[in-house]
This record gives sequence, C-alpha cells and structure tokens, in this order.
Amino acid sequence: MEKQWKNKVALVTGAASGMGLAAAKAFADEGAIVILTDINEPTAQAAEIDPTGERAIAICCDVTDEKAVEATIQQVVSTFGSLDFAFNNAGIQTAAVELADVSNEVYERILDINLKGVWNFMKYELRQMRKQGSGAIVNNSSLGGLVGVPGRAAYHASKHGILGLTKSAALEYATQGIRINAVCPGIISTPMVQSMLDEEPEAMDELIKVVPAKRLGTVEEVSSVVLFLCSSSASYVTGQAIAVDGGYTIQ
Repeated sequence: MEKQWKNKVALVTGAASGMGLAAAKAFADEGAIVILTDINEPTAQAAEIDPTGERAIAICCDVTDEKAVEATIQQVVSTFGSLDFAFNNAGIQTAAVELADVSNEVYERILDINLKGVWNFMKYELRQMRKQGSGAIVNNSSLGGLVGVPGRAAYHASKHGILGLTKSAALEYATQGIRINAVCPGIISTPMVQSMLDEEPEAMDELIKVVPAKRLGTVEEVSSVVLFLCSSSASYVTGQAIAVDGGYTIQ
C-alpha cells in the first residue's frame, strides 16, 4: 500500500534524539523525505532511517543562528523542491531555580534556543510555504506553555511564548493553505528528562504522583499527535495547543 506522504518533505529540528528523532522516524515511515536538523550532527540518526541518504538527510544547525537557519531551508528547497511539513522541536531545560536567582545568561540561553529558535525556523519555513500555498507546521511547546510550575519561570516563559507565536501565525496564514499548531508534551521519557532524573533519582516517584495516568509518556505518543496535526485528518485544525500529558494540565 502506498504511503500517505510519498515524496512529501518534512523537516524536524532537535532531531538527534527524543521527540524529534521519533517524529523523524514516523514521518519516514509514512513515506516522507525527512531532514533531520540538530546542533549535534544527526548523521548517524539519518543513516539509521535511510542508509542511502536519498530520503533522510542530516543538517547540523544552531537554531539561534538566523543565517544558518536560512541556509538550512534553502538547502532543503534546492535539494527537494518544497517543504511540506515542519516540526520545530529543538529546546532545552535547566535545573529548577527561583526566579530571583536565575542568571541573565541562563534566562537568555533558554529564550534564545526555545523561543527564538522556533521564531527563526518559522520565519523561513513560512516564506517557502507561502510561495507553495500549502504546508503544516507543528511547534513543540510543553505543559509549561499551559501552566506554571515553581522554579521553572524562564522555561515556562519560553514555552508560553511558543503558543503566542503559534496562535498569531495561524491567524495570519489561515487563508493561505498553511496550518500551524503546537503540541504540549507532559513528562515524557526523553534523554533530557532522564538526565534530570539522574541528578535527582528520587524525583521519579514525585513525577509519577502528579500525572493522572501514573506513568511517563513516550516519544512515540507525542510523534503520533505531530503526524496527526500534519495530516489531512486535521485539515480544519489550526492555532491549537494539544496537550499530550496523561491528564496533568486538566487537574
């Protein structure tokens, strides 16, 4: 049976691991040509998806560098002719710190990567999609884009900002064949979450207690929502923030 996205082109940022890598694999499984971008060269991950390099390529890109982002989109379009889907996933988390004790350097780094990085990629993705008159973008926010948590003010500011970008851009492009949505993952089993748990092993029990589903989510559970939002099944869905959090944010 022919895959639903044969010869469609999908770009994923932060694709070297976690939710980004899971989404890249899921796009590929549906027949799409996939571009994996990450500040850590994702060559091995692209080769795992397609050893021939014809349907999965890696591009090393710092999301905070606008020129590098522009060059990435230009390379995608010159190589494959279009850009149909984008999952703007790259982001970082830091240790919990009271707002008054967060350094300017930490605050600026979080905003640069989590928010400016999405801004940079959206700008050039949308320029291409506007030319085509079609496209779907999914931005990775967080449960931190929907609620507040003590000690996470800088992170949550960046993730709330992503939802503002998503909603405003969705309104701008709703008549131009482009849909823009966001996913808001809860506590997902990713390398980033695992590194936090390695520093605080007792934190796992505390995390599970606050999730109604009483377990961590999987990267595949997030990527399945990303693909739904890019699909024709979501053709009348735009500007939405979809929580994938085991019920955390409805408490």
